Amino acid sequence: MSESKTHSASTETGAWSISGYLMLILMVVLVILTTARVLGFASGNPSEDAVPGFIATIAALPVAIVFMASGFYMIQPNQAAAINLFGSYRGTDRNHGLRWVWPWMTKTKISVRANNVVSEKLKVNDLRGNPIEIAANVVWRVSDTAQALFDVDDYKAFVFVQIESAVRSIGSRYPYDDIEHHEVTLRGHHDQINAELRTELNARLVLAGITVDECGLTHLAYAPEIAGAMLRRQQAEAVISARKKLVEGAVSMVEMALTQLSEKNVVELDDERRAAMVSNLMVVLCGERDTQPVVNTGTLYQ
Repeated sequence: MSESKTHSASTETGAWSISGYLMLILMVVLVILTTARVLGFASGNPSEDAVPGFIATIAALPVAIVFMASGFYMIQPNQAAAINLFGSYRGTDRNHGLRWVWPWMTKTKISVRANNVVSEKLKVNDLRGNPIEIAANVVWRVSDTAQALFDVDDYKAFVFVQIESAVRSIGSRYPYDDIEHHEVTLRGHHDQINAELRTELNARLVLAGITVDECGLTHLAYAPEIAGAMLRRQQAEAVISARKKLVEGAVSMVEMALTQLSEKNVVELDDERRAAMVSNLMVVLCGERDTQPVVNTGTLYQ
């Protein structure tokens, strides 16, 4: 049984080419020589022996001009041209301007400019199983033209598919939010999530010779079917957290008040009066409404 052949990665190399302006000047010179030859022959009185030479020259010069004209091609800034010879890759020309190669070589132009892609909103289950909507913006460019042209069938379609796959992977790897701030979350750690997304995209796209320069999440929200419930949960968690901080502060203030009253001998408090004072202070400090003062004209025990 024959073994299946493994995928061979292509590698960009420099291609041979020369300045098209030099060849353009040479072609103009040939046109001038051809014109001068025709005019000179027509105005003179050539012999019969000079006619075959004249015909050969007139036939050769146009062929040479057409041959030279077939080798011209133009490369704009941040553009490249892959040169092939009968299906064999011969290198990539990144020199912009008017260029020239042998006419039998084919030129495939490819842009190496930065491209900006905003993915569609994807519905993904986060680490806790909650459905969320997520989308990302990705800035990518072709870094290896040989891999982009010859290692994948359609490198642009390949980029779109891999972006969607990477965004889904990142979205399911972390929870949307964590009120306790103990975990890395999609909503609370943008820099870390974006850096990890960029690393994963570069790893996925290296096969196609694509480099991701920048990426980030552009949309992040709970799915509509649970958005209301999750909003109420977030509000409840926020209220609980705020009340916890309020109680901690109130306890600290009560402790400070009792300590200073005892140290300065302002009033002598037994356990029952201390408990009553603690209760009153906690009500005052933790209550949501303004307290109403009550004047006690008797004693605590009446």
